[in-house]
Amino acid sequence: ATLADSFLADLDELSDNEADVLEEENNDVANMEEDIDGDLADIETLNYDDLDSVSKLQKSQRYIDIMQKVEDALEKGSDISNQGLVLEDDPEYQLIVDCNGLSVDIENEIVIIHNFIRDKYRLKFPELESLVHHPIDYARVVKKIGNEMDLTLVDLEGLLPSAIIMVVSVTASTTSGKPLPEDVLQKTIDACDRALALDTAKKKVLDFVESRMGYIAPNLSTIVGSAVAAKLMGTAGGLSALAKMPACNVQLLGAKKKTLAGFSTATSQFRVGYIEQTEIFQTTPPALRSRACRLLASKATLAARIDSTRGDPLGNAGKTLKEEIHKKIEKWQEPPPAKQPKPLPVPDSEPKKKRGGRRLRKMKERYAITDMRKLANRMQFGVPEESSLGDGLGEGYGMLGQAGSGKLRVSIGQSKLAAKVAKKFKEKNYGSSGATSGLTSSLAFTPVQGIELTNPQAHAHQLGSGTQSTYFSETGTFSKIKRT
Repeated sequence: ATLADSFLADLDELSDNEADVLEEENNDVANMEEDIDGDLADIETLNYDDLDSVSKLQKSQRYIDIMQKVEDALEKGSDISNQGLVLEDDPEYQLIVDCNGLSVDIENEIVIIHNFIRDKYRLKFPELESLVHHPIDYARVVKKIGNEMDLTLVDLEGLLPSAIIMVVSVTASTTSGKPLPEDVLQKTIDACDRALALDTAKKKVLDFVESRMGYIAPNLSTIVGSAVAAKLMGTAGGLSALAKMPACNVQLLGAKKKTLAGFSTATSQFRVGYIEQTEIFQTTPPALRSRACRLLASKATLAARIDSTRGDPLGNAGKTLKEEIHKKIEKWQEPPPAKQPKPLPVPDSEPKKKRGGRRLRKMKERYAITDMRKLANRMQFGVPEESSLGDGLGEGYGMLGQAGSGKLRVSIGQSKLAAKVAKKFKEKNYGSSGATSGLTSSLAFTPVQGIELTNPQAHAHQLGSGTQSTYFSETGTFSKIKRT
């Protein structure tokens, strides 16, 4: 096949693939349209004007069964005969786990009903939702007010604090809302009744859980309390799951992220969950609460692990851990010990032993006083010393210049350190083995004889020892170099 034929074949294959891709895309689009139509159909079937279509928890079989068991258990009391069973096999433990899950569902359902009540009652009193934030309090106030426009005729005492009651009354006198129709008002009142019924059921469930926490988790309940222990177990998913959880995660159980509207988090409180509801946390000073929270989380985790293995059914370990927590917090609050005045050490009249050796000798030789300074510090008896300004004025020269030469210059010999440095410099240049430099040679060129054999080491020794003597005489005068 030629090049043109192969090119045409490739074009045919590409066109076939594009057709397949287009068919798949069309199928996907059709499926998506069907799904969207199905979702829209489900959404359209929901009637937000009907409370039963929004709130379905109270009519569910799970809610009815658990509440029936809770009421029976509260009437019957704790069953002592089941205390020999394994914790996971105990029916009361399973009921407690179910109650913890149901309490979370009840809270979510109350939020849904609260939104329903706000949407309906917003036409009558739109400012009320910004004044009363708690869902249960809002439902009670709405049920109490109803369609009444003059709030001076409505007694809200006991439902809200006095300051909030005054603000609500003033705001209601200037509100732009209008009375609700009878059917809308009736639906709103029914939603309020349902929210209050759910709140009552939630309290009943929590009372049952708290009453059984002394048997299920005695050590954990001793440290953090029955209510907090029940909440921790419910959030974690049971006592076994709580025992397997690290303490840093137990500290955050129940924590809610705060929306600061873009402001800095530097001044906001650290994240704490249900542990902040404990008595120990509340009685701790604010400066120590972060440390106390970590301590409580760690001890609560240890207590949960003891309870999960039924290690101490009487709760003695929990009491010991709680005492340790109190002692540590009290220890943190103690003032620091006063600084005691430190007396001076007893003077030692005996001379202290000083370090000797080569290093000290080198240091003494390096900083030793010179011969010139020694002579300047001495004075000869009966002989006046010379001074810088004459006639005894200025700095005196001592015995300088009185050695016989009449001059201040003093010739000193080379020190041992200088000799050692010169020796090291020579070994560095010519090697420690005494070998000569590679640039030296035994051939010397003279103007008389031409080439002459010489000893380079002897020549270097003569140069090193006689250099100063060729330039300076013994008296210190300059002399010319003699040429051969």
